[in-house]
Amino acid sequence: MRASKNNLSPTIKMRNSGFTLIELMVTIAVLAIIVSIAAPSISTQLANQRVKATTATLVSALKEAKAESLIRRQSITVAYNNNTTNTGTIRITAANSNQVATYHYDAKSTIKVGSTSIAFSPNKTADATIYTICDINTAANGRQVAVTDVALISSSAGGTC
Repeated sequence: MRASKNNLSPTIKMRNSGFTLIELMVTIAVLAIIVSIAAPSISTQLANQRVKATTATLVSALKEAKAESLIRRQSITVAYNNNTTNTGTIRITAANSNQVATYHYDAKSTIKVGSTSIAFSPNKTADATIYTICDINTAANGRQVAVTDVALISSSAGGTC
């Protein structure tokens, strides 16, 4: 006669339920391998997102400065400061030294250009400049923001970091 599961003693039932320590260790080892493979990719993705966010912030600041120079009919200056410990800042200043606006970006992102400021004139002109935005993670892709002589602002992927 066969014994059914219902007729087994409680000690035998407990031995057959749950996971063994070896099964748990194998599962944790497999998860650790998967995480170690995925971690570099995730950090690169986060760095690329920081670069894109900094690029968008810079483009917004430049477009606001261009509009303010037309509205106020005076020169407007945009200056940035890559602060290594805190967030970087982009300041928009009017010709009379009044601060128009301030933008902040992640300290892990850096803006590179020959001059740290650019001026927009009310006659719809600006200093031609190309900004390169990079990240401290060297695997991240750089981006460029170009400002032409006639104050056209464009952003594109590329640039050497």
